[in-house]
Amino acid sequence: MGKPTGFLEKTRQLPNYQAPEERIKHYNEFGEKPSDELVNEQASRCMDCGIPFCHNGCPLGNIIPEFNDAVYNQEWEEAAKILFSTNNFPEFTGRICPAPCEAACVLGINEPPVAIEFTEKNIAEKAFELGLVKPDIPAKRTGKKVAVIGGGPAGMAAAVQLNKAGHSVTLFERADEIGGLLRYGIPDFKLEKTVVARRAKVMAESGIDIRTGVNVGVDVKTEDLLKDFDAVALTGGSTVPRDVPIKGRELKGVYPAMDFLSQQNARVSNKEVLRNHRGEVVEEEIFATDKDVVVIGGGDTGSDCVGTSNRHGARSVTQIELLAKPPETRSEQTPWPMWPMQLRTSTSHEEGCERQWALFTKEFVGDGNGNLKAIKVADMGWSDPEPGKKPHWVEQPGSEREIPAQLALLAIGFLHPQHEGLLNDLGVEYDERGNVKAGDNYQTNNEKVFTAGDMRRGQSLVVWAISEGRECAYHVDEYLMGSSNLERKDEGKHALNSW
Repeated sequence: MGKPTGFLEKTRQLPNYQAPEERIKHYNEFGEKPSDELVNEQASRCMDCGIPFCHNGCPLGNIIPEFNDAVYNQEWEEAAKILFSTNNFPEFTGRICPAPCEAACVLGINEPPVAIEFTEKNIAEKAFELGLVKPDIPAKRTGKKVAVIGGGPAGMAAAVQLNKAGHSVTLFERADEIGGLLRYGIPDFKLEKTVVARRAKVMAESGIDIRTGVNVGVDVKTEDLLKDFDAVALTGGSTVPRDVPIKGRELKGVYPAMDFLSQQNARVSNKEVLRNHRGEVVEEEIFATDKDVVVIGGGDTGSDCVGTSNRHGARSVTQIELLAKPPETRSEQTPWPMWPMQLRTSTSHEEGCERQWALFTKEFVGDGNGNLKAIKVADMGWSDPEPGKKPHWVEQPGSEREIPAQLALLAIGFLHPQHEGLLNDLGVEYDERGNVKAGDNYQTNNEKVFTAGDMRRGQSLVVWAISEGRECAYHVDEYLMGSSNLERKDEGKHALNSW
């Protein structure tokens, strides 16, 4: 334990952000670089609990008390060794993970939790700064070839782990760069794309064959894929967006949120804008400039739309959510160490946004010329339950009204991966939600084909994608070699010697 009294002496403190009125003028990350003293102080707050619930809160099983201890003692190489043993990409999760580990922090029962995500990011950045992140070229190759289809965080993690095991790995991505929604989805002001490119460079130098701009199933025939590789890992995303099939949906001005966000990612990087995150050609650029913007959906993607709209110079931004407003503090229904149901206000909300809850979207209203001019909504509430039945959501009489809008962004999630093409050609089975069906060993009905990430579990967090990719790699390696030495969740300590 770094400092037994640290949690008594210091409270939670994070670096300051650039003022909202300044940061909306650009698309760069806007947090101040923290001092080593601040990082040291925050790490000292870890209590080194007898039972560290943060381990279970983290889908990767990060060994959190140990890396906090190393940071407090300024042993950066040791801290990096511990962190990278369970997490391939802490430079990503340290920026954009919602930190379920912090929700499970024991200190969080009656004090602000330990700033785990903050420490994680700083370990990763210090590791790059000190030259500790180096290509991981295996000493011996197995002679086995593995294709990883999908270059998001699940595919990236699977590729790194399989390469580490000595297999020859080809990572296919249909976009022009790997990263998935890290690259074309999450705004630069949350994750600058140089961070993704930096990691891709290390992967390529480690011997991973990264092939971008390749749509497997079209550019590479499915039969060739199965013939040329000993195993295939399907790690694509959940890319079919959930829709709002109501009157006026066809109006100009109504778009899936990810089309809007991916265009801005491309714009910031001076790339071709008229392609969406699925690599498909689209007809027009989407701007929020001088428009009343309504974001439908209250999650992180909706928040990203708010921040991007403000940077475009929107006239007004309103975010609406079907569910009721969460409580300001942890709900009794989600006690510690569960992920708490409570109101979350992002930095994008702080930049300017009206938020409305328990609203039902009834109609997109046109101006008579095919353009969106407003959204018709109504308040929702609970019905009076009938005897023996549960109450349900109903529209509140007399609450119907219109919200001015020339741009509506549908940030309501995704249904499942694209079935047409590769997946149907492979003949993989789907589960009841339309995701690729796999057993506990991540293997599909085709023994040679495995799957992980959003394609298997449905849309989820980046930290879950990395966890899935690592676990899938373990099972692929086991399938190819009969056993595997790759580390799994809760086995990270066994991997420390490989640093």
